[in-house]
Amino acid sequence: MGFNHYSLLLLALVLLFALAAGYLFRLVILALLKYLRSGEVRKEKAETKKTLGEALKAHRTRCKMTQEFVAESLGVSRQAVSKWESGVSHS
Repeated sequence: MGFNHYSLLLLALVLLFALAAGYLFRLVILALLKYLRSGEVRKEKAETKKTLGEALKAHRTRCKMTQEFVAESLGVSRQAVSKWESGVSHS
């Protein structure tokens, strides 16, 4: 039983497909490893993205201002400032 041309062609195609699949698998593994190693960068970006309410509260406490003072200065209720800072209300 010998190999004919079709058998050799089929064998070559199977080997080529196996090599391509192996290469793609390697690329996926490398991409996943890179993503996992980037965890610190993603965490830093998440920490720098503050909501407006978080920024308001941080600035207010840093300047030793009360919610009442901020509310009176803006002409809103203290409850509104509290809701902004807690993220309950976006208005």
